Amino acid sequence: MPPAPPFLSNAPADVAAWIACFQQRETPVFASTARAIADLGANEDAVDANMLSEALSNDPLMVLKLLRHVAERRSARAVTDVETVTAAIVLMGIPPFFRAFSDQPTVEDRLASDPLALEGLQTVLLRANRAAQFALGFAVHRLDHDAAVIHEAALLHDFAEMLLWVHAPALARNIALRQRAEPTLRSADVQRQLLNVTLSDLQQALMKAWRLPELLVRISDDQASTSPQVRNVQLAIRVARHSARGWDNPALPDDIADIAQLLNMSHDPTLQLLHEIDS
Repeated sequence: MPPAPPFLSNAPADVAAWIACFQQRETPVFASTARAIADLGANEDAVDANMLSEALSNDPLMVLKLLRHVAERRSARAVTDVETVTAAIVLMGIPPFFRAFSDQPTVEDRLASDPLALEGLQTVLLRANRAAQFALGFAVHRLDHDAAVIHEAALLHDFAEMLLWVHAPALARNIALRQRAEPTLRSADVQRQLLNVTLSDLQQALMKAWRLPELLVRISDDQASTSPQVRNVQLAIRVARHSARGWDNPALPDDIADIAQLLNMSHDPTLQLLHEIDS
């Protein structure tokens, strides 16, 4: 495996320059994912797509890597997108999956010299997984046929921030420190000042450049129309952020009211549902 490129210390000039930078860098995955792939690959004949999907579905970086891999090899004649991890694995086939993704670089190795960056990345990972569980729970309650894609959209919602911690930890840390020092500043303003882009704009541009599924791109767009699916993801992200340190955040009552409206439920059953999902 070739050595990883050096960390970025200066922000590229614009979205196009950021995309070009990330195009040249391999995305590492979490060590637990790399171990799971190795363990399953040792008995490849007994593995099916659902088993693999379950092993990968908590790692946003691996999900991103898989969807990008499939999109890059997708026939121009294909009329439908591959929208979920399971569908991507079925399309690839089990043996080709292991040929493509055995011996993965890991974020733990990448950030071994910067434990604070690894801690920052793990914080984003925990938030992403909680948001994905909330999003899935809301979608199932709404009987949404795209529940799996909604789960994926919430899981991947902050993947640009994850890539920043992996490839430009000093820049990611500067953003976190600035927001902690000046909590009234809007995140987008801090990002523009330090990165020359907002993470939201960068992420949408990356998803389109990497030909990720159109439905996933649309549901993930915070500026899109407030359709029930977009709202589902937005509210899952909000409640995951606001409850990250407990359920006494003053922003949570508004979140619960909005979720109750989305799910057509009253306050107490909504709060009970949130605790059940989080448990």
